[in-house]
Amino acid sequence: MALSLTVEKLSKSFGARKVIRDLSFMVSAPGSLGITGRNGSGKTTLMRILCQLVPPTGGRVAIRDGDVEIASADCFNYLKMISPEMALYEMLTGYENLRFFSTLAGVRRNRTEQDELLESVGLIGRGDDLVAAYSSGMKQRLRYAVALLAKPAILLLDEPTSNLDDAGKAIVLEIIARQKSEGMLIIATNEVEDLKQVEHVIRLDN
Repeated sequence: MALSLTVEKLSKSFGARKVIRDLSFMVSAPGSLGITGRNGSGKTTLMRILCQLVPPTGGRVAIRDGDVEIASADCFNYLKMISPEMALYEMLTGYENLRFFSTLAGVRRNRTEQDELLESVGLIGRGDDLVAAYSSGMKQRLRYAVALLAKPAILLLDEPTSNLDDAGKAIVLEIIARQKSEGMLIIATNEVEDLKQVEHVIRLDN
């Protein structure tokens, strides 16, 4: 896979406050990058910019497949992000959330495939339960299942082990190992153990 993500002279300001200044880096697949820094240094903002959820003040982000730069409208076909803030529909069941998000992603996953996803994140047998009845850790596990529906080439994890117990953290480490060997992985965290899983680390300091 000749896939790369390039950040060129990126900056982001909120009014007079500069969060990110003149940041440049590149990640190629297979490969992994960690983003760390003190609270308020811009980790989550950077992840949102990479996902095109927030526009930069200056600079640009480019995804290239070989020599071809992917159009902005098509970037969502390549990447998915998981964060504790990722919205789920609590009035729906786990299965219904998977069906809804698979439709948005333009993929088809039958019940067997959905069960395989739920099993991979430790939620097998809980697919018929309303998400409102899930614990915070179970919701985080479901977020992983949702993001993995489309088997993204680029996976962005914001605070990847947030709200997870030891069993949940072990599941995330398995997902991290598989993603960085088969595609591209970018994580934003201050957890030392999480940062040990990536090849390169950028520290933000504004």
